[in-house]
Amino acid sequence: MTHQKWDHLWINARLATMRENAGAYGAIENAAFADKGGRIAYAGPMSGLPAEPSALATRVMDAQNQWITPGLVDCHTHLIFAGNRATEFEQRLKGVSYESISKAGGGIMSTVRATRAVSEDDLFEQARVRLSALLTEGVTTVEIKSGYGLDLETELRMLRAARRLAAQSYVRISTTFLGLHALPPEYASKRADYVAHMCGPVLRAIAEEGLADAVDAFCEGIAFTQAETERFFTAAAALGLRVKLHADQLSDTNGAAIAAKFRALSADHLEYSSDAGIAAMAKAGTVAVLLPGAFFVLREQRKPPIARLRELGVPIAIATDCNPGTSPIVSLTTTMSMACTLFGLTPEEALAGVTRNGARALGLQNETGTLEVGKAADYVVWPISHPAELSYWIGNSVKPAAIACSSSLAAANQAPQA
Repeated sequence: MTHQKWDHLWINARLATMRENAGAYGAIENAAFADKGGRIAYAGPMSGLPAEPSALATRVMDAQNQWITPGLVDCHTHLIFAGNRATEFEQRLKGVSYESISKAGGGIMSTVRATRAVSEDDLFEQARVRLSALLTEGVTTVEIKSGYGLDLETELRMLRAARRLAAQSYVRISTTFLGLHALPPEYASKRADYVAHMCGPVLRAIAEEGLADAVDAFCEGIAFTQAETERFFTAAAALGLRVKLHADQLSDTNGAAIAAKFRALSADHLEYSSDAGIAAMAKAGTVAVLLPGAFFVLREQRKPPIARLRELGVPIAIATDCNPGTSPIVSLTTTMSMACTLFGLTPEEALAGVTRNGARALGLQNETGTLEVGKAADYVVWPISHPAELSYWIGNSVKPAAIACSSSLAAANQAPQA
Protein backbone atom coordinates (compact mmCIF):
# COMPACT_ATOMS: atom_id res chain seq x y z
CA MET A 1 0.00 0.00 0.00
CA THR A 2 1.29 3.46 -0.89
CA HIS A 3 1.92 5.63 2.15
CA GLN A 4 -0.25 8.75 2.25
CA LYS A 5 2.15 11.48 3.25
CA TRP A 6 1.84 13.00 6.69
CA ASP A 7 1.46 16.78 6.84
CA HIS A 8 4.40 17.37 9.15
CA LEU A 9 7.14 15.23 10.61
CA TRP A 10 9.57 16.15 13.38
CA ILE A 11 12.73 14.08 13.53
CA ASN A 12 15.56 13.89 16.06
CA ALA A 13 13.16 14.74 18.87
CA ARG A 14 12.68 13.68 22.46
CA LEU A 15 9.07 13.04 23.40
CA ALA A 16 7.42 13.49 26.77
CA THR A 17 4.27 11.67 25.72
CA MET A 18 2.75 11.82 29.24
CA ARG A 19 1.08 8.48 28.61
CA GLU A 20 0.06 6.69 31.78
CA ASN A 21 2.15 3.73 32.92
CA ALA A 22 4.81 4.44 30.30
CA GLY A 23 7.72 5.36 32.58
CA ALA A 24 8.89 8.80 33.66
CA TYR A 25 7.14 11.44 31.53
CA GLY A 26 6.28 8.66 29.06
CA ALA A 27 9.61 9.63 27.54
CA ILE A 28 10.90 8.42 24.19
CA GLU A 29 14.46 9.38 23.25
CA ASN A 30 15.68 9.66 19.63
CA ALA A 31 12.08 10.00 18.55
CA ALA A 32 9.92 11.23 15.72
CA PHE A 33 6.51 12.89 15.77
CA ALA A 34 4.06 13.36 12.88
CA ASP A 35 0.59 14.72 12.25
CA LYS A 36 -1.93 14.51 9.45
CA GLY A 37 -5.20 16.36 9.17
CA GLY A 38 -4.80 17.80 12.65
CA ARG A 39 -4.38 14.37 14.28
CA ILE A 40 -1.28 12.65 15.60
CA ALA A 41 -0.07 10.13 13.02
CA TYR A 42 3.13 8.92 14.67
CA ALA A 43 4.79 9.35 18.06
CA GLY A 44 7.57 6.88 18.60
CA PRO A 45 11.22 6.03 18.02
CA MET A 46 13.02 7.13 14.87
CA SER A 47 13.84 3.48 14.31
CA GLY A 48 10.12 2.75 13.90
CA LEU A 49 9.61 5.06 10.92
CA PRO A 50 8.49 2.98 7.92
CA ALA A 51 10.66 4.84 5.40
CA GLU A 52 13.04 7.73 4.98
CA PRO A 53 11.61 10.97 6.47
CA SER A 54 11.51 12.77 3.12
CA ALA A 55 9.26 10.05 1.75
CA LEU A 56 6.88 10.18 4.69
CA ALA A 57 5.79 13.81 5.07
CA THR A 58 5.14 16.96 3.10
CA ARG A 59 7.24 18.92 5.57
CA VAL A 60 10.08 17.52 7.64
CA MET A 61 11.55 19.51 10.55
CA ASP A 62 14.62 18.71 12.62
CA ALA A 63 13.87 19.07 16.34
CA GLN A 64 17.59 19.06 17.11
CA ASN A 65 17.10 16.99 20.25
CA GLN A 66 14.49 19.35 21.72
CA TRP A 67 11.60 18.01 23.78
CA ILE A 68 8.05 17.75 22.47
CA THR A 69 5.21 17.65 24.99
CA PRO A 70 1.43 17.67 24.64
CA GLY A 71 -0.07 21.13 24.41
CA LEU A 72 -0.63 22.50 27.90
CA VAL A 73 -4.13 22.60 29.38
CA ASP A 74 -5.28 25.37 31.76
CA CYS A 75 -8.40 23.70 33.12
CA HIS A 76 -9.65 26.40 35.54
CA THR A 77 -9.73 30.11 34.66
CA HIS A 78 -11.98 33.11 35.11
CA LEU A 79 -10.37 34.78 32.11
CA ILE A 80 -13.28 37.04 31.15
CA PHE A 81 -13.87 40.00 33.46
CA ALA A 82 -13.56 43.78 33.60
CA GLY A 83 -11.54 45.94 35.97
CA ASN A 84 -9.10 44.73 38.61
CA ARG A 85 -8.87 44.45 42.39
CA ALA A 86 -5.43 45.85 43.13
CA THR A 87 -6.76 47.92 46.05
CA GLU A 88 -8.08 44.75 47.67
CA PHE A 89 -4.62 43.25 47.27
CA GLU A 90 -3.34 46.15 49.34
CA GLN A 91 -6.08 45.59 51.93
CA ARG A 92 -5.18 41.94 52.33
CA LEU A 93 -1.52 42.85 52.82
CA LYS A 94 -2.67 45.06 55.69
CA GLY A 95 -4.41 42.11 57.31
CA VAL A 96 -7.99 42.38 56.05
CA SER A 97 -9.35 38.90 55.29
CA TYR A 98 -10.84 37.79 51.99
CA GLU A 99 -14.12 37.06 53.80
CA SER A 100 -14.23 40.56 55.34
CA ILE A 101 -13.65 42.21 51.98
CA SER A 102 -16.44 40.15 50.44
CA LYS A 103 -18.91 40.95 53.21
CA ALA A 104 -18.16 44.66 52.79
CA GLY A 105 -19.26 44.56 49.16
CA GLY A 106 -15.86 43.95 47.61
CA GLY A 107 -14.42 40.73 46.32
CA ILE A 108 -16.47 39.05 43.64
CA MET A 109 -19.13 41.77 43.70
CA SER A 110 -16.54 44.41 42.82
CA THR A 111 -15.77 42.53 39.63
CA VAL A 112 -19.47 41.92 38.96
CA ARG A 113 -20.14 45.66 38.94
CA ALA A 114 -17.27 46.30 36.55
CA THR A 115 -18.22 43.42 34.27
CA ARG A 116 -21.89 44.38 34.06
CA ALA A 117 -20.86 47.87 32.94
CA VAL A 118 -19.01 46.87 29.75
CA SER A 119 -19.97 45.43 26.39
CA GLU A 120 -19.30 41.98 24.97
CA ASP A 121 -16.67 43.53 22.69
CA ASP A 122 -14.89 45.05 25.68
CA LEU A 123 -14.93 41.72 27.52
CA PHE A 124 -13.60 39.97 24.43
CA GLU A 125 -10.72 42.41 23.95
CA GLN A 126 -9.65 42.40 27.59
CA ALA A 127 -9.73 38.60 27.73
CA ARG A 128 -7.88 38.28 24.43
CA VAL A 129 -4.83 39.97 25.97
CA ARG A 130 -4.83 37.54 28.90
CA LEU A 131 -5.35 34.58 26.62
CA SER A 132 -2.43 35.64 24.43
CA ALA A 133 -0.13 35.49 27.44
CA LEU A 134 -1.15 31.89 28.09
CA LEU A 135 -0.73 30.90 24.47
CA THR A 136 2.84 32.19 24.29
CA GLU A 137 3.96 29.52 26.74
CA GLY A 138 2.41 26.51 25.11
CA VAL A 139 -1.20 26.46 26.32
CA THR A 140 -3.46 24.96 23.66
CA THR A 141 -6.60 24.27 25.73
CA VAL A 142 -8.22 26.72 28.15
CA GLU A 143 -11.32 26.49 30.32
CA ILE A 144 -13.13 29.82 30.79
CA LYS A 145 -15.84 30.34 33.41
CA SER A 146 -18.56 32.95 33.54
CA GLY A 147 -19.81 34.00 36.97
CA TYR A 148 -19.10 37.74 37.08
CA GLY A 149 -22.51 38.65 35.69
CA LEU A 150 -24.92 37.00 38.12
CA ASP A 151 -27.73 37.93 35.75
CA LEU A 152 -28.81 36.42 32.45
CA GLU A 153 -27.71 39.28 30.21
CA THR A 154 -24.15 39.54 31.51
CA GLU A 155 -23.61 35.80 31.85
CA LEU A 156 -24.61 35.42 28.20
CA ARG A 157 -22.20 38.20 27.22
CA MET A 158 -19.35 36.48 29.03
CA LEU A 159 -20.00 33.08 27.52
CA ARG A 160 -20.47 34.51 24.02
CA ALA A 161 -17.16 36.34 24.39
CA ALA A 162 -15.52 33.04 25.35
CA ARG A 163 -16.96 31.32 22.29
CA ARG A 164 -15.63 34.19 20.12
CA LEU A 165 -12.17 33.68 21.59
CA ALA A 166 -12.33 30.04 20.57
CA ALA A 167 -13.35 30.98 17.04
CA GLN A 168 -10.64 33.60 16.58
CA SER A 169 -7.67 32.03 18.36
CA TYR A 170 -5.55 28.97 17.70
CA VAL A 171 -6.70 27.37 20.93
CA ARG A 172 -9.37 24.99 22.20
CA ILE A 173 -11.69 26.65 24.72
CA SER A 174 -14.06 24.86 27.08
CA THR A 175 -16.75 27.08 28.60
CA THR A 176 -18.27 26.73 32.07
CA PHE A 177 -21.36 28.49 33.41
CA LEU A 178 -20.50 29.45 36.99
CA GLY A 179 -24.10 30.05 37.98
CA LEU A 180 -23.69 29.99 41.75
CA HIS A 181 -20.72 32.25 42.41
CA ALA A 182 -22.05 35.02 44.66
CA LEU A 183 -25.38 36.51 45.67
CA PRO A 184 -25.98 39.80 43.81
CA PRO A 185 -27.27 42.81 45.79
CA GLU A 186 -30.63 42.86 44.02
CA TYR A 187 -31.31 39.43 45.55
CA ALA A 188 -29.85 40.21 48.99
CA SER A 189 -33.14 39.45 50.74
CA LYS A 190 -34.35 36.92 48.15
CA ARG A 191 -31.70 34.22 48.23
CA ALA A 192 -34.07 31.37 47.38
CA ASP A 193 -35.42 33.34 44.43
CA TYR A 194 -31.92 33.82 43.06
CA VAL A 195 -31.07 30.15 43.27
CA ALA A 196 -34.38 29.28 41.58
CA HIS A 197 -33.68 31.86 38.87
CA MET A 198 -30.24 30.41 38.14
CA CYS A 199 -31.49 26.80 38.22
CA GLY A 200 -34.42 27.64 35.98
CA PRO A 201 -34.61 30.28 33.24
CA VAL A 202 -30.94 31.29 33.23
CA LEU A 203 -29.60 27.73 33.05
CA ARG A 204 -32.15 26.81 30.37
CA ALA A 205 -31.31 29.84 28.23
CA ILE A 206 -27.60 29.08 28.35
CA ALA A 207 -28.16 25.42 27.55
CA GLU A 208 -30.49 26.22 24.65
CA GLU A 209 -27.88 28.51 23.10
CA GLY A 210 -25.18 25.88 23.56
CA LEU A 211 -22.88 28.26 25.39
CA ALA A 212 -21.68 26.01 28.21
CA ASP A 213 -19.83 22.71 28.23
CA ALA A 214 -20.28 22.38 32.00
CA VAL A 215 -21.56 24.24 35.06
CA ASP A 216 -19.82 25.21 38.28
CA ALA A 217 -20.69 26.49 41.74
CA PHE A 218 -18.86 28.01 44.71
CA CYS A 219 -19.83 25.84 47.67
CA GLU A 220 -18.52 27.75 50.68
CA GLY A 221 -19.62 29.50 53.86
CA ILE A 222 -19.44 32.91 52.13
CA ALA A 223 -21.12 31.59 48.98
CA PHE A 224 -23.63 28.74 48.54
CA THR A 225 -24.73 25.83 50.68
CA GLN A 226 -24.60 22.13 49.98
CA ALA A 227 -28.35 22.03 49.37
CA GLU A 228 -28.22 24.97 46.94
CA THR A 229 -25.30 23.44 45.09
CA GLU A 230 -27.04 20.09 44.77
CA ARG A 231 -30.18 21.74 43.45
CA PHE A 232 -28.15 23.54 40.79
CA PHE A 233 -26.29 20.39 39.79
CA THR A 234 -29.52 18.40 39.57
CA ALA A 235 -30.96 21.01 37.19
CA ALA A 236 -27.78 20.95 35.11
CA ALA A 237 -27.78 17.16 34.87
CA ALA A 238 -31.37 17.24 33.61
CA LEU A 239 -30.14 19.39 30.72
CA GLY A 240 -27.24 17.08 29.97
CA LEU A 241 -24.53 19.36 31.36
CA ARG A 242 -21.49 18.06 33.27
CA VAL A 243 -20.50 19.68 36.56
CA LYS A 244 -17.41 21.07 38.26
CA LEU A 245 -17.13 22.53 41.76
CA HIS A 246 -15.19 25.11 43.73
CA ALA A 247 -14.83 22.86 46.75
CA ASP A 248 -13.51 23.22 50.29
CA GLN A 249 -11.27 26.21 49.63
CA LEU A 250 -11.81 28.08 52.89
CA SER A 251 -13.54 25.44 55.00
CA ASP A 252 -14.79 21.86 54.79
CA THR A 253 -18.28 22.23 53.33
CA ASN A 254 -18.40 18.61 52.15
CA GLY A 255 -17.61 19.93 48.68
CA ALA A 256 -15.42 17.02 47.60
CA ALA A 257 -18.17 14.56 48.46
CA ILE A 258 -20.81 16.65 46.67
CA ALA A 259 -18.65 16.71 43.55
CA ALA A 260 -18.25 12.95 43.75
CA LYS A 261 -21.98 12.42 44.28
CA PHE A 262 -22.67 14.11 40.94
CA ARG A 263 -19.68 12.45 39.26
CA ALA A 264 -18.19 15.88 38.65
CA LEU A 265 -15.43 16.30 36.12
CA SER A 266 -13.41 17.99 38.84
CA ALA A 267 -13.40 19.41 42.35
CA ASP A 268 -11.15 22.45 42.58
CA HIS A 269 -9.09 23.98 45.46
CA LEU A 270 -9.68 21.25 48.12
CA GLU A 271 -7.52 22.75 50.88
CA TYR A 272 -10.02 21.68 53.57
CA SER A 273 -11.36 18.49 52.02
CA SER A 274 -11.82 15.54 54.38
CA ASP A 275 -10.43 12.05 53.95
CA ALA A 276 -13.95 10.83 53.25
CA GLY A 277 -14.45 13.45 50.57
CA ILE A 278 -11.21 12.53 48.83
CA ALA A 279 -12.14 8.84 49.01
CA ALA A 280 -15.47 9.63 47.37
CA MET A 281 -13.68 11.50 44.58
CA ALA A 282 -11.40 8.52 43.99
CA LYS A 283 -14.38 6.21 43.65
CA ALA A 284 -16.21 8.61 41.31
CA GLY A 285 -13.19 9.34 39.09
CA THR A 286 -13.37 13.06 39.84
CA VAL A 287 -10.16 15.00 39.14
CA ALA A 288 -8.58 17.14 41.86
CA VAL A 289 -7.67 20.54 40.41
CA LEU A 290 -5.10 22.36 42.55
CA LEU A 291 -4.87 26.13 42.34
CA PRO A 292 -1.58 27.24 43.93
CA GLY A 293 -1.96 30.78 42.61
CA ALA A 294 -4.90 31.49 44.91
CA PHE A 295 -3.12 29.74 47.78
CA PHE A 296 -0.12 32.01 47.21
CA VAL A 297 -2.00 35.29 46.77
CA LEU A 298 -4.27 34.70 49.78
CA ARG A 299 -1.24 33.58 51.84
CA GLU A 300 -3.09 30.48 52.94
CA GLN A 301 -1.49 28.02 55.35
CA ARG A 302 -3.49 24.84 54.87
CA LYS A 303 -2.41 22.84 51.84
CA PRO A 304 -4.56 20.42 49.85
CA PRO A 305 -4.26 16.80 51.04
CA ILE A 306 -1.63 15.81 48.49
CA ALA A 307 -0.55 12.59 50.24
CA ARG A 308 -4.15 11.36 50.43
CA LEU A 309 -4.78 12.20 46.77
CA ARG A 310 -1.69 10.22 45.80
CA GLU A 311 -2.55 7.32 48.09
CA LEU A 312 -6.01 6.90 46.59
CA GLY A 313 -4.91 7.53 43.01
CA VAL A 314 -6.99 10.66 42.46
CA PRO A 315 -5.78 12.37 39.26
CA ILE A 316 -4.19 15.73 40.11
CA ALA A 317 -4.51 18.65 37.71
CA ILE A 318 -3.09 22.16 38.06
CA ALA A 319 -4.51 25.44 36.74
CA THR A 320 -3.86 29.17 36.95
CA ASP A 321 -7.31 30.09 38.32
CA CYS A 322 -6.67 33.38 36.52
CA ASN A 323 -9.02 35.89 38.12
CA PRO A 324 -8.82 39.53 39.28
CA GLY A 325 -9.18 38.90 42.99
CA THR A 326 -7.29 35.88 44.24
CA SER A 327 -5.10 34.65 41.38
CA PRO A 328 -4.09 37.38 38.90
CA ILE A 329 -1.78 35.01 37.04
CA VAL A 330 -1.49 34.37 33.29
CA SER A 331 1.45 31.96 33.38
CA LEU A 332 0.71 28.25 33.60
CA THR A 333 4.40 27.34 33.86
CA THR A 334 4.75 29.65 36.87
CA THR A 335 1.76 27.86 38.35
CA MET A 336 3.55 24.54 37.80
CA SER A 337 6.55 25.86 39.72
CA MET A 338 4.24 26.99 42.55
CA ALA A 339 2.63 23.57 42.69
CA CYS A 340 6.05 21.99 43.19
CA THR A 341 7.38 24.54 45.67
CA LEU A 342 4.21 25.18 47.70
CA PHE A 343 2.43 21.83 47.50
CA GLY A 344 5.35 19.43 47.06
CA LEU A 345 4.39 18.00 43.68
CA THR A 346 7.15 16.51 41.57
CA PRO A 347 7.92 18.15 38.20
CA GLU A 348 6.47 15.08 36.50
CA GLU A 349 3.25 15.40 38.51
CA ALA A 350 3.13 19.09 37.61
CA LEU A 351 3.48 18.39 33.90
CA ALA A 352 0.86 15.63 34.10
CA GLY A 353 -1.34 18.17 35.88
CA VAL A 354 -1.30 20.54 32.91
CA THR A 355 -1.50 17.87 30.22
CA ARG A 356 -3.06 14.46 30.83
CA ASN A 357 -4.97 15.31 34.00
CA GLY A 358 -5.86 18.84 32.92
CA ALA A 359 -7.55 17.35 29.87
CA ARG A 360 -9.36 14.81 32.07
CA ALA A 361 -10.66 17.63 34.27
CA LEU A 362 -12.46 18.97 31.18
CA GLY A 363 -13.65 15.60 29.90
CA LEU A 364 -11.22 15.90 26.98
CA GLN A 365 -8.89 13.01 27.81
CA ASN A 366 -9.77 11.17 24.60
CA GLU A 367 -8.94 14.24 22.54
CA THR A 368 -5.82 15.78 24.01
CA GLY A 369 -3.40 15.70 26.94
CA THR A 370 -1.02 12.95 25.73
CA LEU A 371 0.98 12.30 22.58
CA GLU A 372 -0.83 9.27 21.18
CA VAL A 373 -1.75 8.32 17.63
CA GLY A 374 -5.27 9.45 16.78
CA LYS A 375 -5.45 12.26 19.29
CA ALA A 376 -5.51 15.92 18.36
CA ALA A 377 -2.17 17.26 17.20
CA ASP A 378 -1.79 19.67 20.11
CA TYR A 379 1.90 19.85 20.95
CA VAL A 380 4.76 22.11 22.00
CA VAL A 381 8.44 21.95 21.07
CA TRP A 382 10.64 23.12 23.96
CA PRO A 383 14.32 24.20 23.88
CA ILE A 384 15.11 22.36 27.12
CA SER A 385 17.37 19.52 28.18
CA HIS A 386 14.86 17.88 30.56
CA PRO A 387 11.08 18.22 31.12
CA ALA A 388 11.69 19.22 34.76
CA GLU A 389 12.85 22.60 33.46
CA LEU A 390 9.24 23.54 32.79
CA SER A 391 8.64 23.60 36.56
CA TYR A 392 12.16 24.72 37.49
CA TRP A 393 12.22 28.08 35.72
CA ILE A 394 9.98 30.81 37.17
CA GLY A 395 8.22 33.60 35.35
CA ASN A 396 7.60 32.38 31.82
CA SER A 397 11.35 31.97 31.32
CA VAL A 398 11.17 29.06 28.86
CA LYS A 399 9.79 30.10 25.48
CA PRO A 400 8.51 27.35 23.18
CA ALA A 401 10.32 26.86 19.91
CA ALA A 402 7.03 25.85 18.27
CA ILE A 403 3.37 25.40 19.22
CA ALA A 404 0.58 23.66 17.32
CA CYS A 405 -3.11 23.26 18.12
CA SER A 406 -5.48 21.20 16.03
CA SER A 407 -8.65 23.01 17.11
CA SER A 408 -8.35 25.40 14.18
CA LEU A 409 -7.87 24.28 10.58
CA ALA A 410 -5.58 27.26 10.08
CA ALA A 411 -3.45 26.22 13.02
CA ALA A 412 -3.25 22.66 11.72
CA ASN A 413 -2.18 23.82 8.28
CA GLN A 414 0.39 26.35 9.47
CA ALA A 415 2.96 24.01 10.93
CA PRO A 416 5.64 25.72 13.01
CA GLN A 417 9.23 25.70 11.87
CA ALA A 418 12.12 24.66 14.09
